[in-house]
Amino acid sequence: MQLTEPFTFTDAYGREHRGGPGDYLVESTDGARISRREIFEDVYAILEPAITQPATPVDTMQLQFPAPNLPV
Repeated sequence: MQLTEPFTFTDAYGREHRGGPGDYLVESTDGARISRREIFEDVYAILEPAITQPATPVDTMQLQFPAPNLPV
């Protein structure tokens, strides 16, 4: 999420994080952090929405399963 105003918080480890307008609040594996706009926009790319195909109902699909290989 891109910040629109100054933002400060203290994480679970007691570290203070500060960011300003344009910076990004990023959720990572070890909690939230603030990334400077220049760094964030240099590292991450905007993804375009994927073109999706309409879903095929399961009852109209021809499902084929291989015969189980069981000992006789």
